Amino acid sequence: MPGESIVKAGFIGLGVMGSPMAGHLARSGLDVTVYNRTASKAAVWVARHGGRTAATPREAALGAGMVFSCVGNDADLRSVTLGPDGAFAGMGKGTVFVDHSTVSADLARELYDTARAAGFHFLDAPVSGGQSGAEDGRLSIMVGGDSDIFERARPVMERYGRAVTHMGGPGSGQLTKMVNQIAIAGLVQALSEAMNFAMRSGLDTARVIEVVSKGAAGSWQMDNRAATMVRGRYDFGFAVDWMRKDLQICLDEARRNGAALPVTAIVEQFYGRLQEKGCGRLDSSSLMKLLSE
Repeated sequence: MPGESIVKAGFIGLGVMGSPMAGHLARSGLDVTVYNRTASKAAVWVARHGGRTAATPREAALGAGMVFSCVGNDADLRSVTLGPDGAFAGMGKGTVFVDHSTVSADLARELYDTARAAGFHFLDAPVSGGQSGAEDGRLSIMVGGDSDIFERARPVMERYGRAVTHMGGPGSGQLTKMVNQIAIAGLVQALSEAMNFAMRSGLDTARVIEVVSKGAAGSWQMDNRAATMVRGRYDFGFAVDWMRKDLQICLDEARRNGAALPVTAIVEQFYGRLQEKGCGRLDSSSLMKLLSE
């Protein structure tokens, strides 16, 4: 099967998503070398999962059949891929770099072209499913790049993804992730308003969630966040800072392609208000706080 010949892998970025994803690779039998900007996190990961740490992204890529990354934004991805210490400097001919970050489609296309010119391959493969999805190995992975390279990488990504789908050429994975984030932004705001309305109406919110979730209003957000929003619990993995960054990428792309995103633009501003209140590290479901004050 494609991907089974991969023995050594590199993984760059050990945040709330990257760390468990790399862990799944290690548990599946791969020899994984990890790099993280905060070296102590890499050391903790190795103590738990084995493998080795690398001093630079380039070192993490040396000798690896596939290299994976999951970092914060365009600038972060550039810093770990390009330059003399970047992972691209350590990639061997014919190897595959898979990026799980959420970044602009333009950067994904740029890195695809850079990799191709250097004799290796690049896939943009952002993920959805949150911290729990990464930990449980049940992520949805949307992939852009060459179809034959996708087929080589797919069995490896399936070690932490339950739905790994090729969406088209370079940048298509990032564009699909934008669709995902646009949909989530509207859902979370609507769910915040709905739960706030239920509370102010004196309804039993647990019963409201139970009955409404079984009808047309049901969603992953309702199943996983409605009850915690009512309790004011916002300590999950996907932070306001990251969601606002993602929505800004969506809005930038929409300005180029002409898509109207009126709700997304409003919700992006709401996340900005949360950041102004010092809530940037709270979970993105904390939009509820703006309604309950």
